[in-house]
Amino acid sequence: MTGSEFVPFTLPPLVIATLAAIACAAPGNFLLLRRQAMLGDAMAHVVLPGLVAAFLLTGSAAPPVMLGGALAAAAFSAGLIELIRRATGADPGAAMGVTFTAMFAAGVLLLETSGAAAVHLDVEHALYGNLEGLIWIEAAGWSSLTDPAALASLPPELPLLAAIAAGILLLLALLWRPLAIATFDEGFAATMGIPTRTLSAALTGLTALAAVAAFSAVGSILTIAMLVCPPATARLLTDSLPRQLALSILVAALSAILGTLIAGYLPLALGLSFTVSAAGTIAALSGLFLGLAATLSPRRHPAQRGA
Repeated sequence: MTGSEFVPFTLPPLVIATLAAIACAAPGNFLLLRRQAMLGDAMAHVVLPGLVAAFLLTGSAAPPVMLGGALAAAAFSAGLIELIRRATGADPGAAMGVTFTAMFAAGVLLLETSGAAAVHLDVEHALYGNLEGLIWIEAAGWSSLTDPAALASLPPELPLLAAIAAGILLLLALLWRPLAIATFDEGFAATMGIPTRTLSAALTGLTALAAVAAFSAVGSILTIAMLVCPPATARLLTDSLPRQLALSILVAALSAILGTLIAGYLPLALGLSFTVSAAGTIAALSGLFLGLAATLSPRRHPAQRGA
């Protein structure tokens, strides 16, 4: 494939998927260590009614409008989870499960009854995203990467996800020491005067931001996979938190890049007349990496760790 075809049709989805994967994988490391991976699952589901409500209220499906609606839904769900937990004494995981299934179901009902599916807000896009549709129409080839006029017509999801991924990594860097201490020993962190509740709320906010930003582009399946699989893969390979974060980002990026290319080109190379879902392929590949790490990692075998 020439640059005139690759740049407009493959490069934007590839970059967007990579940015979404990195944005989700980074906070996912702390969720995994805190045994709160379910929180990412919840956030990836609860944004759907927020997206539909934002469209119905404004009549616009622009990324800023969708982001605002999804963030509102995420904030509402966080409050609802806490309310259920305190009112019933339920386990946090149970409260999350009740909340995200109820809100996702409400979002599906809104889609089916409001006519929002006419603007590509439907259950299929909620699950698989719209990666293949995020093309760069004005691009004419590799030269467009240095053309300001062409760059101005990039899919709006790309700069939005780039800003959010950079912001998440920056905030994690700024909060690194207190967040790491609170993650491994919350009681000790409290005795040091670290605001553990504020940090927990900040991590929830970062998770919601990542899930919200990724959801409209890559769908709930890929968002959940990137929040869990790369951090879990990295955790099997190292006991060092800095190395775990770096490895998780590497695995997330590789999954996104290879998954996008495989989905778009492998079926055609095999002589097939169709392509497959990029989001589904990326999620499956991240699961494959996790399976390989679980099978081959020396940390799975105590005798080898002492060797």
